[in-house]
Amino acid sequence: MTAAVAPIRGEKRTARSSQVAWAMAKRSLVTTLRVPAAVLPLFLMPIFFVVIFSGSFSALTELPHFPTDNVLNWMVPSSILQGAAFAGMGAAFITVRDIDSGFYDRVLLMPGGRAGVVLAPVLAAAVRCLFTIFVVFLFGMALGGDLPGGVLGVVALFGTSLGVSTLCVGWALGVVYRIPTQRAAPLLMVGIFFTTFLSTGNVPLADQTGWVHAVARFNPYTNILALARQGMIGEVTWAQTWPGLVAMAGSMAVLWAFALTGVRRFTR
Repeated sequence: MTAAVAPIRGEKRTARSSQVAWAMAKRSLVTTLRVPAAVLPLFLMPIFFVVIFSGSFSALTELPHFPTDNVLNWMVPSSILQGAAFAGMGAAFITVRDIDSGFYDRVLLMPGGRAGVVLAPVLAAAVRCLFTIFVVFLFGMALGGDLPGGVLGVVALFGTSLGVSTLCVGWALGVVYRIPTQRAAPLLMVGIFFTTFLSTGNVPLADQTGWVHAVARFNPYTNILALARQGMIGEVTWAQTWPGLVAMAGSMAVLWAFALTGVRRFTR
């Protein structure tokens, strides 16, 4: 007779954490699909941004430092990143409903529950984000967008979008664990819009002036946008890539520290 070998405690907890995270992520996605009002904004809002900004700011191509003669190549990546940000925010905000219903407390009692409730929004946001990317990217290409960067341009755009989604999960969780009510929603949106519009979301940095230029210059989102856009306005280069990666890594560290300290305070 051979004796059964007991699993290592750490390994068991890791497995349970991943199971909890995946189960909660699936629950979040199923719940979202059951509510059309929650599904439509995933792609309608970014598409709206593409149409409105491309039409309203079509004269941007006449600016001396504008890097492309096709305004869609500038606006489509920006709109996709905004959609990715809202995907991350929406996935994390479901935590508020779980807290209100008492479901959150039951999950915390499970082995690996604490890690699961943090990882679940990341997984759910990634799926929501991929859906947004595909729809908005295809829509932009159908309107006449270009992709001179080829496959590397697609990789840069998709990878950056998933990174922004994960960043916004950290931002949203940090706020939600400190303000666990529906009143947190406006604060989440204001944070996203301020970060976007006080960057190169619409106008290139070289064509900005005054305090807006100063803020956009030091806004990490400016380099993140450059990382995502490079394949649609030219070739993908390391000089455009590494500042975006550094900005994303730094933002990830700050926002997820904000989220994890919020988790500890809330579950203390």
